[in-house]
Amino acid sequence: MARKKNKQAFLYILPCILILGIFVYYPLIMNMVYSTQSFTLSATTKEFVGLANFSKLFSDKIILTCLKNNILYAVISVIIQVGFGLVLAAVLEDKLLQKFSPFFRTTFFIPTLLSMTVVCLLFEFIYNPQMGLLNSFLELIGLDNLTNIWLGKSKIAMFAVIAVSQWQSTGYVTMLFIVAIQKIPRDLYEAAEMDGAGKIRQFLSITVPQVKQMFFVTMVITVVGAFTVFNEPYILTGGGPGTSTMTLALHMYQTGVVKNDMGYASTIAILIFVITAVLSSIQFFTIGGKEED
Repeated sequence: MARKKNKQAFLYILPCILILGIFVYYPLIMNMVYSTQSFTLSATTKEFVGLANFSKLFSDKIILTCLKNNILYAVISVIIQVGFGLVLAAVLEDKLLQKFSPFFRTTFFIPTLLSMTVVCLLFEFIYNPQMGLLNSFLELIGLDNLTNIWLGKSKIAMFAVIAVSQWQSTGYVTMLFIVAIQKIPRDLYEAAEMDGAGKIRQFLSITVPQVKQMFFVTMVITVVGAFTVFNEPYILTGGGPGTSTMTLALHMYQTGVVKNDMGYASTIAILIFVITAVLSSIQFFTIGGKEED
């Protein structure tokens, strides 16, 4: 009887195993194989080069620039999307804003529904140095000295690119935290209020510990997204000026499609996989490894 139940259980999970095998694990294994070869998109044969692509990876100066940009992307995204998103969710769930909360939730979530391509095209107009809304607004309020060529200067272009995704993604993370906060028993807040705890103390002592698991989920989503970001730099700057806004995913694309070096592009893909896997594991063991009490 037990063996029959085990077979039935296996049949239920078999479609999931097949889908993961075909669309996740098989491509991953083949990418590892390709990273040891040299070939182009139109090549009928592949040349085995061993670890030559990995040796090239360590001597590629653009990789260092990409890592700096991706790390900067991750740090800012965690601070704004996760940190500010949690604070915003706590404010929206405060009983003083209950009447207006649905309106603000919708307002903050709408950007998430927009295509990133559309968002990037919108910000291209906003950042335009001649007729852009940002420079026009700064001139209107008398801050002409702050106007800039936002996507044309290497020192500020990456920050301008990062700002686009913060504007779009913060609302999504906020909604995730709102769901977690709504599950917290209201008795905890009422007891803390009776003990004289203020809003900030309630937030630090009740809200933050109670949403730890959601904090882990949003951290993983944000960090992995930061190390696989492609659309924003590709559409807004193409990696320029120079390589100042180049990211790992964009460098992989340009190496494989533009430069037609698929073997080395596969090696960059392996690097992205290793980084995201290691960071996700670290976050799991430090933040998400223990169940809430």
